[in-house]
Amino acid sequence: MEKTKKEKAPSFEKAVTRLDEIVAKLEKGDVPLEEALALFEEGTKLVSLCGGLLDKAEQKVRMLARAQEEDDPAFVPFEPEE
Repeated sequence: MEKTKKEKAPSFEKAVTRLDEIVAKLEKGDVPLEEALALFEEGTKLVSLCGGLLDKAEQKVRMLARAQEEDDPAFVPFEPEE
């Protein structure tokens, strides 16, 4: 069956959890070669995804910090609800 919708990328937290699982399996050393290669490929994709998500988060933090420094009227500091 062909996929008609693009799969949604996992959240950062889910990707890191899956990476931990992959590393644990590969470190055991008892995974057959074909499975190890598939796990390695999945892991490299997840690392790339996590790197992109971290880059986006860093850009947002820098933008918010710059806006706060410049007294940007559009900047509204976060105040948690109690």
